[in-house]
Amino acid sequence: MMRIDLNCDLGEHYGAWRMGEDEAMIEIVTSANVACGFHAGDPRSISSTLQAAAANGVKVGAHVAYPDLVGFGRRQMNIASADLTADVIYQIGALQALAKAAGTTVDYVKPHGALYNTIAHDERQAAAVIEAIQAVDPSLALVCLAGSSLINQARELGLRTVAEAFADRAYEADGSLTPRTESGAVLHDPEEVGERMLRLVREGTIEARDGSSLPLNAESICVHGDSNGAIDMARALSARLSGAGVEIRSFVGGR
Repeated sequence: MMRIDLNCDLGEHYGAWRMGEDEAMIEIVTSANVACGFHAGDPRSISSTLQAAAANGVKVGAHVAYPDLVGFGRRQMNIASADLTADVIYQIGALQALAKAAGTTVDYVKPHGALYNTIAHDERQAAAVIEAIQAVDPSLALVCLAGSSLINQARELGLRTVAEAFADRAYEADGSLTPRTESGAVLHDPEEVGERMLRLVREGTIEARDGSSLPLNAESICVHGDSNGAIDMARALSARLSGAGVEIRSFVGGR
């Protein structure tokens, strides 16, 4: 049977500033990438998201990031390896404590934004993130951009990796995500997104921005919670996949 995980970035509210609709999204996805305070998220909103995840049987991952609240973690930073390792350890540890209080656990790590894109090809920063995960808990899975060199680097160092595709993002022919500064980088048509992801699950391919067919094997699909119409898109995607006989289930078990 075909199987895929649906994940979303959640817990990104910060004080009076609201981001996304966590309560609605958490009823759709099977894995929640929860902010750890470095790019978004305050302790109360993170705790609320973790409680909702626990109540809905949704698996939790630490959505670690560069220390960049102003830029929402989307500005690339050339951080020293020791500093980056310490930053990631700090974030995972904070989320583990909040998760324990909420009655759940942290099962994986998914870097956010610029950190995610950087370590997909930057071996030095990738090694710093891998070192942090191994120092905290080597059993934690690392979610990586499907097709990136990070997958082999992490596996060679003993980490379990989970290849990820993005439902609402355009791809370049080399497998990288189209930069958000480019026109058409973010997709908004639920029907188009559903067909693209069904093709990905069935055939292991996706259409790149130049029209070429890009081989892409993924265990998890991300829907961004901060996109316009994100809830409708996630619901439509879930319905399209389920209707085609695809089992939607977290890569670490559970719902």
